Amino acid sequence: MSQEKVIGLLGPGTSFEGKLSFEGTLRLGGQFKGEIYTPGTVVIDAGAEFEGEIEAQNVLLMGQLKGNIYAKEKVQMKVPAKFVGTVTTPSLSVGEGVVFEGASYMPQENKHNS
Repeated sequence: MSQEKVIGLLGPGTSFEGKLSFEGTLRLGGQFKGEIYTPGTVVIDAGAEFEGEIEAQNVLLMGQLKGNIYAKEKVQMKVPAKFVGTVTTPSLSVGEGVVFEGASYMPQENKHNS
């Protein structure tokens, strides 16, 4: 995953509801309900809960996510992640033991839509 500098942190015990946009990497350790838009990376730590939609370059999920992920590059899900929803990305990695309930779409990277 990307080695970008973490520019935002919502640590354990925090909660946020709404729309968030940023550049760089965000680590989420608390609760988030809403939408995240970034040309960067979103990391959802173990113990974190996210409900809504993420549009990012990369997503690393180790917590719980209910909603949709649209990643331009890749999505990685590692134990103890729990995912319920739809993920669209050219590269998806789901670790053994991850709970995945939903659908995945993996468009070709070089496909051009007009």
